[in-house]
Amino acid sequence: MIILPAIDLKGGVCVRLRQGRADDVTTYNDDPAAQARDWRAQGGRELHVVDLDGAFAGTPRHAEVIRAIIEAFGGPVEVGGGLRTPEALDAVLEAGAARAIIGSAALENPAFLAQAVEQYGDRITAGIDARDGFVQTRGWVTTTAVKATDLAKAVAAAGVKSIIYTDTATDGMLGGPNLAQMAAICDAAPTCAITASGGVSSPQDVRNLIALGRANLRAAIVGKALYDGRTTLKEMNDAAESRS
Repeated sequence: MIILPAIDLKGGVCVRLRQGRADDVTTYNDDPAAQARDWRAQGGRELHVVDLDGAFAGTPRHAEVIRAIIEAFGGPVEVGGGLRTPEALDAVLEAGAARAIIGSAALENPAFLAQAVEQYGDRITAGIDARDGFVQTRGWVTTTAVKATDLAKAVAAAGVKSIIYTDTATDGMLGGPNLAQMAAICDAAPTCAITASGGVSSPQDVRNLIALGRANLRAAIVGKALYDGRTTLKEMNDAAESRS
């Protein structure tokens, strides 16, 4: 399993939100590129970046900052947040992102998702965010009547090869991931590599994810627990590399 440290951008700085609430923000670093270099130095193999302002506004707001992060990290970086047009996708991929994350548009504009997959193949990742098993969109502001497992099946059928599943109720809460829902997502889209997001905050959480025994559970994203010093990237990597 691969551990991806997270950089969430709001107002040009690194922040974390509790359960995705824009009014519950903690700022951790005012130099995102320096933070990217630090994660790489600590052993980060890949990096997860979200433009929170872009997610709320519906269009990317941190183009230059993201370009600097990608250059500073020097390894694969996946980027999401407000990628709802071909132009936005082109820009982030041309900036050097390894993967572009289509979130809200994966549900609201399936034709756009299909076109993106046709053009960019496995550089397109579907971001599925859900609370109590139901998809949330627009920066987690809107909760839909669509089951996350149904959307996972739909994006897999559209040719998507990877999914980031975020359980928004556990995100930023440091209480562990929603293991049952994670297993359900893996089972719903067996042809997709799945990344777990939300609540992953200790080496034991990583071991619990591995213990699900889902071969397509590829990675896990860790944010607040690293920033708060509750664990280290080395400890999380060590847990991810063990199979016990």
